[in-house]
Amino acid sequence: MTDSNNTRSCYANTSTPYYYAPEMGTIYFSATFSALGLTSNLVAFIVLIKSFKQTQNRSQSFFLIFLGGLVVTDFMGLLVTGSFVISFYITRVDWRQSDTTCHFCNFMGMSMVFYGLCPLLLGATMAIERFIGINHPFARSSRMSKSRTTSMVLMVWFIAGSISFLPLTGFGSYHIQTPGSWCFINISSKRSDWAFSLLFSFVGLISITASFLLNTVSVVTLIKVCCGAERRQRRRDHEVEMMVQLILIMTIATVCWCPLLVFIAQTALAGTGFNVRYLLLWIRFATCNQILDPWVYILFRRSVLKKVNPRMDWSRSSVTSLYPSLRDNVHRFTRSSLGSNLGSDVPEDIEKSNVMPPSATALSPPSPCLVGSES
Repeated sequence: MTDSNNTRSCYANTSTPYYYAPEMGTIYFSATFSALGLTSNLVAFIVLIKSFKQTQNRSQSFFLIFLGGLVVTDFMGLLVTGSFVISFYITRVDWRQSDTTCHFCNFMGMSMVFYGLCPLLLGATMAIERFIGINHPFARSSRMSKSRTTSMVLMVWFIAGSISFLPLTGFGSYHIQTPGSWCFINISSKRSDWAFSLLFSFVGLISITASFLLNTVSVVTLIKVCCGAERRQRRRDHEVEMMVQLILIMTIATVCWCPLLVFIAQTALAGTGFNVRYLLLWIRFATCNQILDPWVYILFRRSVLKKVNPRMDWSRSSVTSLYPSLRDNVHRFTRSSLGSNLGSDVPEDIEKSNVMPPSATALSPPSPCLVGSES
């Protein structure tokens, strides 16, 4: 099996030396990692279903569909890849002898690419949806529906699946990696492998960059609307909650995935070999994304935050009331843009439906942002 003429392509050492070393890892680490991630995503999925049934806000229902797609993707990714890794440490199987047709290696490699790209592409799609929902609410309210949102999730899965299928057509290849428990893209100087490695890396990095830019614009716009000098303020409680969750999801994806994506791009562009221990380290780092994602929605909800600090008014812009200097800076920042009021982009009937009745506004004290803007 060491002769390259008799070795299947997925087991040929064309990039870095492969070592069969089951003692390199432990089943306890892999089992604990997988069990924690599966449990977290299962709890998050149950919470999402309950929230989806209770919500009456259309924007939040669309956002929950995206979150549901993300949770399902993370759950299945941990289930599929974790099953192979744990079975390897239990049986100590050598796939070069047990899977001479490369079926395992190709399936494992496709799973790694598919379940790796899906969270990043879904994060970018959620950022686009929130960008349109905050900056162009009329266009979103007239065109968006639950079926269309579901179709967008399915489209993301299709794109990620199409990319993961490319090595089976000859564009790139999947190779077994040390210690023998998993397969991944072959980062070599061969033109097809080189191109596919860069494709995987750039798709992930572009998704993260797009999420960062769109979320930044959405946050700035949301601050302007919440703390601007509009006389008729729309309720933005759900939008603030969704943006906080989306920012956390983006931050987790950036921290977990950027090291691996940059490492793959640097290795492919350099055209040299690499230390497999670094690849293992960044792969495990990226896997943390699937474990941390569900806790964003489990913990960072208004119902949970109210239990943590019941005295704080989570339904309004109370953060600026706690920090007067932040309130003044936000007010000063938004003063120059008050001429371009977002309220003009919202249809009259939608805006009226979101304005609180006079009786309700009379009973509650005015927001500090509004007091500062009216003065």
